[in-house]
Amino acid sequence: MASNALMNNYGTRAITVTKGSGSWLWDDQGKKYLDAISGIAVCGLGHAHPAVTAALSEQAATLVHASNLYNLQPQEQLAEKLRALSSMDNMFFANSGAEANEAAIKLARLHGNNKGIAVPTIVVMDNAFHGRTMATLTATGNPKVQLGFTPCLDGFVRVPFGDADAVEAAVKSNPNIVAVLVEPIQGEGGIHTPNDDYLKQLRTLCDNHDLLLMLDEIQTGNGRTGKYFAYQHADILPDVLTTAKGLGNGVPIGVCMASGKASQLMQPGSHGSTFGGNPLACSVGLAVVDTLQKDNLAERAAQLGEQLQHQLRERLSQCPHFVEVRGKGLMIGIELTHPCAQLVAAAAAKGLLITVTAERVIRLLPPLNLTDNEASLLVDTLVTLIEEFSS
Repeated sequence: MASNALMNNYGTRAITVTKGSGSWLWDDQGKKYLDAISGIAVCGLGHAHPAVTAALSEQAATLVHASNLYNLQPQEQLAEKLRALSSMDNMFFANSGAEANEAAIKLARLHGNNKGIAVPTIVVMDNAFHGRTMATLTATGNPKVQLGFTPCLDGFVRVPFGDADAVEAAVKSNPNIVAVLVEPIQGEGGIHTPNDDYLKQLRTLCDNHDLLLMLDEIQTGNGRTGKYFAYQHADILPDVLTTAKGLGNGVPIGVCMASGKASQLMQPGSHGSTFGGNPLACSVGLAVVDTLQKDNLAERAAQLGEQLQHQLRERLSQCPHFVEVRGKGLMIGIELTHPCAQLVAAAAAKGLLITVTAERVIRLLPPLNLTDNEASLLVDTLVTLIEEFSS
């Protein structure tokens, strides 16, 4: 029974989880579930990973917090690791993806104000999701998320996702535009993947107009799509890059990275965080990054994601409610012809945890170290579920 001491913003939750191991969760009744959402793309190493447990235990016994008034070795070490992986110049550590995106938005406004632009404006996308703070809520392209929280902030214009020409038209018609903020793949929006040249087109456009190209890789980063960061599929470098979720494997952490001109915008006193970059979170981040690299889990995500998409496409091809499978790596969406939110409870009854987003898209975000047997079980259970839904 859920406690009424909690606010009701999450609604009624039917399952009480009590422990996890690898790709599996258990509830308070002892029922076992294959976790195909990983805490919504967070637990890329699965649950209770020994490297994460060891990092938490060792750092907690040494130093949990000392504030950013001082140099913190785990923070500096993680920054160096991420710089090597991303080719970005420097970074600011926060506690979540929303906070990392807030920092990105502040960088864009600094860039605009330094140019003498009175209302620095950021191009954002239809169906985007960037967080639930007031600035990231405004950047998010979902009216349901914004409902009840208006007025939203000034300084944002919206265009269709995947349409570089629409971005260019907005830039030419609005001299206040200073940045473009985009997800390489839209997650909450329905696992939408743009054309292969989309990010390259945006990079060229931003270069031509002195705009910051800002990529939200909160969900796509940390090996999820088959590269460490999704923009690496396009062979470009953004000016600003954010990530979170999979970086901490369940421990709250976010990071906003900057390169080139964007890396010099923050000055002493211009931004800060009490808990951001604390030794505990950064030690876990180091363990996660090291494990992702040592176990080649980005490559595993690419291989297994291709396998899962092929199997799902093949086995669902004759299903009347099936539209398509799309995604990259282990970020997969299965679109159906009808709203299918009821499949979440139906899947849980079969011992499988999934989510449905954009009303008609089953979203799969399993651990990157999902085994072949677990992948087969996932496909078998899901195909049966969709066939029953379509009958």
